[in-house]
Amino acid sequence: MLHAMAYQTAHRKLRKREMRALWILRINAAARIHGLSYSRLVHGLTLASVEIDRKQLADLSVREPEAFAEVARVASEALVA
Repeated sequence: MLHAMAYQTAHRKLRKREMRALWILRINAAARIHGLSYSRLVHGLTLASVEIDRKQLADLSVREPEAFAEVARVASEALVA
């Protein structure tokens, strides 16, 4: 029982790390389709003052590709300006 509880705590923390890595992977793949890298997309969104977290961006990239394309367009315009 104690052994299981120790791993349970560690795996709760590890799950958060793994999910963030998965979100970043999905966002990067979708951003590359639109001619951006992950870091340039995030930087462009910061410049455009768009506050959307990685979980929502990853969800958009998978479920709503048209909406993600609009987000990528906003980010690329902010990078140019």
